[in-house]
Amino acid sequence: MYSEASVNAGNADSLRRLTQLRWVALAAQWLTIGVVHSIAATKLPLAALALTSCALAVLNAVTVARLRRGVEVRDHELFAQLLADIAALATMLYFTGGWANPFVSLFLLPLVIGAAILPGGYVWLLTAAALAAYSALVFFYVPLAHHHDGSDFAAHVAGMWVSFVLSAATVAYFVVRIAASVRQRDRLLAEARERTLRDQQVLALGTLAAGAAHELGTPLSTIVVLARELEGARDIPARHHPDLALLRGQVENCKRIISNLTAAAGQQRAEAGGRLPLAQFLQTAVQDWHALRPGVELATSWSGPEPGPLILAEQTVRQTLISLLNNAADACPEGIEMDSRWDATALTIEIRDRGAGLQPETQARAGREPFSTRPGEGLGMGLLLAHSTLERLGGTVTLANRAEGGACTRVDLPLGALLT
Repeated sequence: MYSEASVNAGNADSLRRLTQLRWVALAAQWLTIGVVHSIAATKLPLAALALTSCALAVLNAVTVARLRRGVEVRDHELFAQLLADIAALATMLYFTGGWANPFVSLFLLPLVIGAAILPGGYVWLLTAAALAAYSALVFFYVPLAHHHDGSDFAAHVAGMWVSFVLSAATVAYFVVRIAASVRQRDRLLAEARERTLRDQQVLALGTLAAGAAHELGTPLSTIVVLARELEGARDIPARHHPDLALLRGQVENCKRIISNLTAAAGQQRAEAGGRLPLAQFLQTAVQDWHALRPGVELATSWSGPEPGPLILAEQTVRQTLISLLNNAADACPEGIEMDSRWDATALTIEIRDRGAGLQPETQARAGREPFSTRPGEGLGMGLLLAHSTLERLGGTVTLANRAEGGACTRVDLPLGALLT
C-alpha cells in the first residue's frame, strides 16, 4: 500500500512538471514562429500551426485541472501525454519543412523525459513512435516557401542553435528535478524503515513489560507487607522508621505504575487516561516524578493560558515526561529545570540539566536504537520510547548541548491528537 501511494505521488509530480514544461514549450514555439515569420524570409502556415498549438494547450489545461482534483496518475497516462507531444511536434514539423527543419532534434526530449519517469517497455514504445514520425517526415512534408536571398543556410544554423539551447535547458531542468524527487523518496523510505525497526523494538519491549508487570505483582506485595511489619517492630531503632516509610512508599509507587500499565493494556487510548486540563496534566506528571525521585530538586516554570486546553491524559505521554526527567536527573542529581509553554494547539517543554553534556555519539544514537550512557544501569530504552510515543502523536524530541554547560531536551507536541 505504501509503495503504490508513493508511485502515484511520484507520477503526479512528474506529470505536473511535464505540464509546466509544456507551457514553456508552447510559449517558445510561438516566439520562434513570430520571429521567423516577421524577420526571416520564410512564409509559415500559421493557421495549421495555431490549430496544433491550441490542441496541445487544451490538453495541458485539462491535465492541470485533473491534477488539482488529486486524481490517480498511472504510467500509461504519462506515456499517452508524451505520445501526444511527439504527435504535436511531428504535425508542426510536417507543415514546416519536415526532416530538414532544424528543430527536428526536439524528438529526443520526450524520449529523455520518458526514460526518466517510465518503465522500459513504455520508453521503447516512445522510441518507436519518435523514429516512425522522424522517418515519415523524410518523405511526407510541406516544403517551406523561401525568398532566396542567400540567408537560408544562416537561418538553418540559427535554428539548430536555438534547438540545442531548448533541448539542453529542458533536459537539465527535468533531470535535476527528477533526481531531487528520487533523493527525497529514498530519504522517506529510509525514515520509514527506521520507524518500522524502532516500532518493532518498542513492540518487543511492550511484550516483555506486560510479562514483567504480571510477575512483579507478588514480590512487590510481599515487600510492602514486610516494610509495614518492620515499621511496627519494637526492636527497630526509631531513626530507621523514615527510611522504612520511604521504602514502603516507593514500592507502592511501583505497584501503582504496574497497575496502571496492566489496566491500560489492550484498551483504547481514550479509556487508558482521563480528561484533564493541560496544566493539571503537567503538574500531575511532575508530582508523580517527584514521588520517584524525591532527592532531586526540580525548578519548574509555566507559560500559557491556564488551565489550558482539555486533553486526554494519555499514560504514554506522562511516562515519556517522567522518563525524560529521569534522564536529566541522572545527568545532574543536584537539580534540573523544566520550562513548559503552551497555547491552544501546541505544547513545548524544555528539560535542562547542568551535567557533562552530550557526546556526539550520544546525540547520533539516542532515540534511534536502545542506548545507555550508563552500561549495566539501564536498558537505554527511555529515549527510544519517547521518540516513538511523540512521533505517533506528531511530536518530536530534540537533544542539544547548552552554551552554559549541560544538556537540553526539547519536546514539541501538537495537541490536536490529544484534544477532545
